[in-house]
Amino acid sequence: MPPDERREQLLDATLSLIAEKGYESVSMEGIARRAGVTKPVVYDLFGTLADLLEALLEREEERALAQLAELMPTPAEDADPSQVLVDGLDAFLRAVESRPDAWRLSLMPAEAQPGIVRKHVERDRTAIAKQLESTVRWGVERLEVPISDVELLVETIIVLANEAGRQHLNDPKRYPRERLTAFTASLLEGVR
Repeated sequence: MPPDERREQLLDATLSLIAEKGYESVSMEGIARRAGVTKPVVYDLFGTLADLLEALLEREEERALAQLAELMPTPAEDADPSQVLVDGLDAFLRAVESRPDAWRLSLMPAEAQPGIVRKHVERDRTAIAKQLESTVRWGVERLEVPISDVELLVETIIVLANEAGRQHLNDPKRYPRERLTAFTASLLEGVR
């Protein structure tokens, strides 16, 4: 197998291992076993477990941010800000559904993530907050709500979206996308 294909195979094996058993289960031997190769193959391509995790995180970060950039709403001037937010949550949950193992990497509780993962998650969160801020600022102005701290509102939206994503991943029957978006819509209506 060419090195690029083998690299992807090993990253996929690592991702499925983490999604199934958590970060604590990841070892070079376990990855090799999952991929059906010998440990030296894994070491030849990545050198260390930290290098392998870094490569996995970089790959998944790139994919997730591209996916979110496509989903990030660019509202029409006459759009309902509440509906834009609900549609954005729905799009995020659809993204989670489309790549559940990948989203588990960043949606795991912080205490279950190694330091290297937390670093990536924080960097991603900052990038997402920057993208979301202009839309939230527009919504606050359009609704004329008395919220002066848009930065804190953006952080709150991200926390709620992450929790919705976790709930949906962990128990999709109890927390289907429709239930989460309907709740969000009713919550926003109550704030109005």
